[in-house]
Amino acid sequence: MGQDIQIANTFAYKNPDLPIEDRVENLLSHMTLAEKIGQMAQVEKNSITAEEVSRYAIGSVLSGGGGNPTPNTPRSWWQMVHSFQEAALKSRLGIPLIYGSDAVHGHNNVKGAVIFPHNVGLGATRDSELVERIGRITAKECAATGVRWDFAPAVSVPQDIRWGRTYEGFSENTDLVSALGVALMRGLQYTENGAMSTLLASVKHYVADGGTRWGSARGYPWLHSMWTREGDSFQIDQGVAEIDEDALRTIHLAPYKAAIGAGAMCIMVSYSSWQGLKLHAHKYLLTDVLKNEFGFKGFVVSDWQAIDQIDPDYYTCVVKSINAGLDMIMVPFDFKRFINTMNDALEHNDIAPERIDDAVRRILRVKFQLGLFECPLTDDSLLSEVGSAAHREVAREAVKKSLVLLKNDDHIVPLNKTLPRLLIAGRAADDLGYQCGGWSIEWMGAPGNVTKGTTLLQGIRMAVSATTEVIYLRRRLWRSRRPDTARDRHRFDQPAEVPLLESRGDSAIRQAAHRDGLRGGLERIYRGVAARYRRAGRCRRTVRRCTVRRQLTTYLAAGYESGSSQSANPEPVVAVWLRIA
Repeated sequence: MGQDIQIANTFAYKNPDLPIEDRVENLLSHMTLAEKIGQMAQVEKNSITAEEVSRYAIGSVLSGGGGNPTPNTPRSWWQMVHSFQEAALKSRLGIPLIYGSDAVHGHNNVKGAVIFPHNVGLGATRDSELVERIGRITAKECAATGVRWDFAPAVSVPQDIRWGRTYEGFSENTDLVSALGVALMRGLQYTENGAMSTLLASVKHYVADGGTRWGSARGYPWLHSMWTREGDSFQIDQGVAEIDEDALRTIHLAPYKAAIGAGAMCIMVSYSSWQGLKLHAHKYLLTDVLKNEFGFKGFVVSDWQAIDQIDPDYYTCVVKSINAGLDMIMVPFDFKRFINTMNDALEHNDIAPERIDDAVRRILRVKFQLGLFECPLTDDSLLSEVGSAAHREVAREAVKKSLVLLKNDDHIVPLNKTLPRLLIAGRAADDLGYQCGGWSIEWMGAPGNVTKGTTLLQGIRMAVSATTEVIYLRRRLWRSRRPDTARDRHRFDQPAEVPLLESRGDSAIRQAAHRDGLRGGLERIYRGVAARYRRAGRCRRTVRRCTVRRQLTTYLAAGYESGSSQSANPEPVVAVWLRIA
C-alpha cells in the first residue's frame, strides 16, 4: 500500500485530479535534458520515423502543406497520426505528441473535408458568430483525423494588396481582424460552454506580417531550397515592417492582445522583420511584450525552417531564437541537427537551462490543458463527421454571406431563374481547384477536381429552370465571334487568379487596385495581364480593355460546397463578375 502511494506521488503528472501546474512541475522534474530538447522540436512527418519519435521524445509532428498520406482520405490521416502518437506513448515517460496541420479554411489538406472561404471572404461576412461556428466545425474534422493542433487563425492586417498572403487576412481594418480572429480562435479551441476543446489554435504570424514594405524581402543564399526571387515573387512577403512602435501596436499587435485575452495558448512567429530585426530573433517583442507585458502563458512556435533565416551560421540561429523567447522550433527536415546544436549551446552556456525549462513548461501546460495525457488517441467513429452534410451547409452559408455586391444598375440581379439562355465563360467556372485557392489539398493549391464539391457552373445549372439553356465556354470567349447579343442572352464571365500563396503570390500588377480603386485598378490589372500574354507570344486579344469598360455589375466570391478563392497572381480565369452582354 505504502509503495503504491510512493509510486503515485512519483508519477503525479499522470493523476488527472491534480492541478495542471502541479502535474507540469512533477513531469518536468522527471525529464532528462534530452527529453526536454525533444519536446521543443516539431518535425515534418516525412522526415522522421515513428521509432525516432519515441527515441527522441519528440514534442510535435506536423504535415506541411500537401504533406498528406496515400491515399489522401480521412481514415488514412487517422491511421498516420495514430502511428506517430502510439510511438510517442512508448517513450520513457509516455509524453504524448501534438500533431499539427495548416487547417486554415477548413481541414483543407484532407480530401473530402469541408473547404470554407478564405479569411478575406469571411471578413466580408462581418459575422463573428458564423466564423466561430466554422472554427468549431474545423476543430471537429481535425480531431476526427487525430490532428490536435491547427496553425490558424491568421490575424494579419494587410496594408498592401500586392502581398501574396492578403487573402489570409480578414480585413485591413484592425478592429474587424481582432473580432473575427478571436471568434475563429474560440471556435477552434473552445467548446460552446467555454471549456478547452480537443484542438489547439495557433494565432499567427506574430507580428506585422501584413505591414511589410514592397521590395524589402531578401534572399538567403545559404538556403537553396526556398525563398528565391523570380519576377514579382518574394518582394514583400517575409519583408520588413518599417513602421514605428505606435503603428505596430495600434495596427498589428492589437489582434494578438485580444486573442490572448480570449484564451489563446499558442502564437506562431512571422518570417518578417520589424525595423530590420527578424521576428524570430526579437526578444523585445517575443519575451518583453508578448510574454511579460501581455501575460501570455502558452508557448511560442517558429514557422517552417524560419530560424534558419536569422544567420548563415545555424548555431547562431538556434541560440538567438531560443534566447529571444521561442519555445518550440519547426525543424521540418533535420531535427537531429537541431538537437545536437541545442546540446552544444547548453554545454557552452550560450542557452541557460532555465530558458529550456520555461519553454518545456509552457509546452507541457498546453498538452495537459488539451487533455492529451488522458485522451491521446481519438475514436475513429468520429470520421463520419468529416465532410458531413451539416458541415457543408455551414460552408454554403459562409459563401452566401461572403458575396459582395459592388454595383447593381437597373436592378439586374437577382437574375430570373427562367432566363432563356445564359452564357458562362472562363476556366474557373468549372474548376474546384480554382474555387478553393491556395492551401487546398496541396500547399499552393492546384487546378482540377482536387476534392469533393460543386463548381460554380454545376451550381448555376442546378439553380436555373429546366428550360434555360446554359452555354459554357471554357477558354475561347475572347477569340470567338461574339455570340447573339439579343436581349434574351446573358453572359457570365469569369476572369481569375491562379491558386498561389506566400511569396510566390506577391504581384506588382495588383498595386493598381491598391492605388487607383476598383475601376481604375481593374483597368491597370488587365493591361498588365494583356502585356504579359503578349510577351509570351499569345494573342493580344486574349485580354481586352473593353472587358473592364463594360458595365461591372457584381463581384462574386464563387463557390458552393468548396467555398471561395481569393488567391494571388492574376490570370484571365478567376475573379467573377456578372454583366449584360
